[in-house]
Amino acid sequence: MGEVSLIDISKNFTLRVDGDVQNVQALDRLSFTVRDGEVVALIGPSGCGKTTALRIAMGLEAASSGRVTVDGTQIDGCGYDRGIVFQHAELLPWLTALKNVEFGLEMKGVRGATLRDTAVKYLTLVGLSDSLNRRPYQLSGGMQQRVGIARALAIDPKVLLMDEPFGALDAQTRETLQGELLQIHARTNKTILFVTHDLDEAVLLADRVVVKALEETESMRGGLYIPDTAKEKPQQGEIVAVGPGRFEKDKRVPMEVKVGDKVLYGKYSGTEVTIEGDQYLILRESDVLAII
Repeated sequence: MGEVSLIDISKNFTLRVDGDVQNVQALDRLSFTVRDGEVVALIGPSGCGKTTALRIAMGLEAASSGRVTVDGTQIDGCGYDRGIVFQHAELLPWLTALKNVEFGLEMKGVRGATLRDTAVKYLTLVGLSDSLNRRPYQLSGGMQQRVGIARALAIDPKVLLMDEPFGALDAQTRETLQGELLQIHARTNKTILFVTHDLDEAVLLADRVVVKALEETESMRGGLYIPDTAKEKPQQGEIVAVGPGRFEKDKRVPMEVKVGDKVLYGKYSGTEVTIEGDQYLILRESDVLAII
């Protein structure tokens, strides 16, 4: 199992700028759940608190209020049930790729032949079986990031957290690693929550996209837009949006559902309803790709 939930998370910072004290609210009652085995992308504009939310989920930051649970158990600080991949690999420069991966395992208490075997297994999984003894300066940026992914996976976490893991890479390397991440997920079925500012990347990699806005309203619950009018429409499954929209049944394009000033993009599920002569599309939570 590996379900992670952020429940009513708020985070306030106190800053001193030119002698003046400023209070900044990075997060305000943020709530959403990443289900076991699911890949969820958290996107939003710069400064909206995406990375702060991820660091709180990892235990690197303490929330001002709210709680984080993994499989229903509240977490307090870092733990081996969660692994994190940073935007930059953050490898120890004096250690080889193999020793960087072994370091996390040693912290977990792994010793003997199991230590090396496990590190080699995950470096092989990310395609670095021929680079075990190279130090970070002898690796390209993409290879360093692979070591970071192997290090996070080696401790066998229930949840893998990724903070813009491909944001610092060139386009070709980024595309390659995106494909490799999908392959790794297919092999390991890890629960993955990753932060990105790239909507195309989010739609490509994620089963579901959670959009973090700079300002949230009461209509934004659990990262999904739930219009008040939905309560008045026919309920069919886990409905998160009901509204007029565009869809093409015979093409692999997302359908659009417009509700208020929001446009939701989702997989066309063939669910339509006519109310008072007007056609509406019904979008379930499991079909949501993005909210703009």
